[in-house]
Amino acid sequence: MAAITASLVAELRGKTDAPMMECKKALTEADGDMARAEEILRVKLGSKAGKAASRVTAEGVVVAHIDNVAGALLEVNCETDFVTKNDSFLALANAAAEGIVRHNPPDVAALGALPFAMDGFGPTLEDVRRGLIGKIGENMSFRRFKRSSGNGRLVSYLHGNRIGVLVEFEGDPVAAKDVAMHVAAMKPVALSSADVPAELIERERSVATAKAAESGKPADIAAKMIEGSVQKFLKEVSLFNQPFVKNDKQTIEQMLKATNTVVKSFTLFVVGEGIEKKTDDFAAEVAAQVAAAKATN
Repeated sequence: MAAITASLVAELRGKTDAPMMECKKALTEADGDMARAEEILRVKLGSKAGKAASRVTAEGVVVAHIDNVAGALLEVNCETDFVTKNDSFLALANAAAEGIVRHNPPDVAALGALPFAMDGFGPTLEDVRRGLIGKIGENMSFRRFKRSSGNGRLVSYLHGNRIGVLVEFEGDPVAAKDVAMHVAAMKPVALSSADVPAELIERERSVATAKAAESGKPADIAAKMIEGSVQKFLKEVSLFNQPFVKNDKQTIEQMLKATNTVVKSFTLFVVGEGIEKKTDDFAAEVAAQVAAAKATN
């Protein structure tokens, strides 16, 4: 039997984009024959993995895992909502979240290198991901994660599987859970007004300035209009200043004070946020096909 070297496996993986262990199995079955190994992989996985790898993944799930004082929030993307209900896809996402808590990888690439095996794929999370792409026929990716550890207690809230919140706190866990639910609903961008990113403030100030200019008000009044708009914006997007969704008579800050609870940080992930989704114009596609058919007649 021919020796199956690491370089042979790497070469086959480069040609097919199939998981490492699948490449090794195929080469073993083919007795080292590269062409035959490619055929074996085509039969088993088709060309799905290679073709799917370039497609946009704007759907997906957010999962959370907490173990004592360490916790993680993770977004894993796929192409369609259908795959978000697939047991293997969900198992991969949850295993990755647990791996983040246990191993503290510095980035997504390091996350993929963590040990994991499932459905005959492995020995890493990345190999399982690639294997499932071939098996399911859709691209999927680990998009982003946040790990928290050591500065307080943690609580998470998942709204379905599309919105996830991780809150770091001290005090009442019920109040902290309420804050997590509030964040999912109201989507603040920072804890306090002082923490709102400068670029967001400048964007709001620019809009307010344009509106003030259109009003035709004197300069001193326009300046007050602009500052009033900015301050209103800061209150609307900062967690502590927002009216509590369960009791709009008090702010989050007031609710936390009443329950002797301190929120130190929060992380909010919304599936597909910031990803440009592909939209298919069916009518335009049909028109293009009709025009092409006429051109060939």
